Amino acid sequence: MARSMYHYIAQLWRRPYDGVMAEVMRSRILMWRRQPSIVRVEKPTRPDRARSLGYKAKQGFIVVRVRVRKGGLRKPRPNKGRRPKRMGVYGFSPAKSLRLIAEERAARKYPNMEVLNSYYVGEDGLYKWFEVIMVDPHHPAVRNDPEIKWIAEKQNRGRVFRGLTSAGRKMRGLRKSRGLKGTHKYKWRKKEKERRLRRRHEASRGARLIAPDEIRERYHKDLQ
Repeated sequence: MARSMYHYIAQLWRRPYDGVMAEVMRSRILMWRRQPSIVRVEKPTRPDRARSLGYKAKQGFIVVRVRVRKGGLRKPRPNKGRRPKRMGVYGFSPAKSLRLIAEERAARKYPNMEVLNSYYVGEDGLYKWFEVIMVDPHHPAVRNDPEIKWIAEKQNRGRVFRGLTSAGRKMRGLRKSRGLKGTHKYKWRKKEKERRLRRRHEASRGARLIAPDEIRERYHKDLQ
């Protein structure tokens, strides 16, 4: 069976700093260092990855390359007395991944666009580069496309800042599951049941007090 072009591109990107890709990546990174931290690019650097994540070469889609500094948070050293453990200089890491930080910076740069997804394109000793796929939810070409028109719905506004992208879901622990009880659907159903039984804190604010016997009866009824 004949392989597509995207298959061979994906093979090269498995080891981007070895073989024929090594010199290409070196020249790219030398050029990217001199550019601003957020740059709109004409075409994706990794067309196979971009296509698999929903990119289409049509109006309403753009690709933005974002540079993010590697490493943990650098805190200014306090000028008052503290023991070294409490200085707050070392050992701090951001709760967000660098890919999610890159998506948020791209969304702030282009406030009329929504982030669809992102992927890794390179790094050196100081920076990492990601390309972010962004979609214009108001463009007619997007609104008339049955595969992508969902992004124009109001519940998807600002999705990158609410942890709804792939990087955001991974940060929230929704990409991994330790068996059936670790899946997103199971957690959602469990929380819904607890809200119904007034056992979750957000459901019990201002709610009437429920006797323990009544809670027990409702719980057994749900199990049946």
